[in-house]
Amino acid sequence: MVSQNDMTSVQGIPGGSRFGLLFDQDYDAIAHARLEASGLSLDRAGFDIFCYPDKLRLLGFDFNRFARRQASRAADRGWQGVVSHNELHGALAAALVAERTGLPGTSPESVLACQHKLHARRVLDRVCPEANIPYRAVEVWEDRALPGDLDFPCHLKPVRAAFSVMARRLSTSQECHDSLQLNPAERWIIGQILAPFDRIVSERLPQAGPSLLMIAEPIMRCPQHNLDGWVDSRGVHVLGVVDAVMAPGTQAFARWEFPGRLPEHVVSRAGDIARAFLQEIGFSRGFFDMEFFYDPLTDRISVIEFNPRLSSQFGDLYRRVLGVDPHAMALSLAAGYDASCEASELPTARVAASLVWRAFSAAEVPPPPSPQRQEHFFQAFPDALLIAFHRRGPALARDFRWMGSHRYGVVNLGAEDAETLRQKSAAASALLGWPDAPYALRSEEAFPASSVWVAP
Repeated sequence: MVSQNDMTSVQGIPGGSRFGLLFDQDYDAIAHARLEASGLSLDRAGFDIFCYPDKLRLLGFDFNRFARRQASRAADRGWQGVVSHNELHGALAAALVAERTGLPGTSPESVLACQHKLHARRVLDRVCPEANIPYRAVEVWEDRALPGDLDFPCHLKPVRAAFSVMARRLSTSQECHDSLQLNPAERWIIGQILAPFDRIVSERLPQAGPSLLMIAEPIMRCPQHNLDGWVDSRGVHVLGVVDAVMAPGTQAFARWEFPGRLPEHVVSRAGDIARAFLQEIGFSRGFFDMEFFYDPLTDRISVIEFNPRLSSQFGDLYRRVLGVDPHAMALSLAAGYDASCEASELPTARVAASLVWRAFSAAEVPPPPSPQRQEHFFQAFPDALLIAFHRRGPALARDFRWMGSHRYGVVNLGAEDAETLRQKSAAASALLGWPDAPYALRSEEAFPASSVWVAP
């Protein structure tokens, strides 16, 4: 048993403190299990919409009803805070629970202002128009005809979504029309996801409008980056920037690398943009993630979107390279403390990457790694993070239809330098029985000296 005095992983939080974790899955579940072993008490609630039978709980889901139940549980169990880094339901649910219980947190309105992508674009128009991407709302659901003046090529994405679902680069109106033809089951799933969100929007942020829309934007041909940070009583703080590398010729992520390659003055400007946006929407406590493009040719920063939560996949990268634990910091924030970015453990790597294996057709999908393969993998890489996503049947087909690819595995690794990291990726691929897809592009190819911004 771990005594309270032994609880040293979570800075500033007494050992034995109890927290509520909502929709705690994948990367979050791994990180929180480690913290739980350090002496924290963690109560979990929520479900995984991608897994059966959990996905049946989408039927009739209501944010207010869920928040009421968890608020009652928080009072009975003595929660010091409530946390979620889940984009679809968790971040908003945690804000609603914190509001009902008087626990520290940001407002539900500020979470909605990030998650409603069209509303977020309008906010950027007010506070930082030079960082906004030209956009227009497009009504394409329910078999509506596309506007005749829509310019192609373009990037089309839903006003409310996650994991790049239904986001596509489109060259013609016919391609756009074909990509948005949904069968009854797909319409039902999307409706079940969006309806609870729209009910809260109509109550709490009615000026945002409904989310059953798409946003059309010009195609950006620049490197993509993620700025991670947090907000506490002292203001907005930047943790770091992670660089994205896409699979060749696609908008699908192949890997993320940390530390990033952007100059410090660009990171500082990106932080200023995030600060202006977050202050405008009233985001007052918690982690955030800003996705953006940077074009070194024009020195332009263009915001893709804001996420009102920690980017969970990157928390492990910061731990490896900086020795700080963003998941622990998020719990500290949820308990009402100002988060500290001082290293709480020794860094284990100089560089780290989150490597993504994906297929672009069903024929390319390998079988999941057997228990024996996984055992050999962890013998070679005992500190690795491995998550395998195994979809079959309609769920697999839906991945290809909605996202254009199927992500079947993610591995986080660290190393002394970039070349050693690439070699580790190749070894991991062989052990897992997967192709070495994350390094189809090297970093110098992914981040050219100059790039272009292509408007339609």
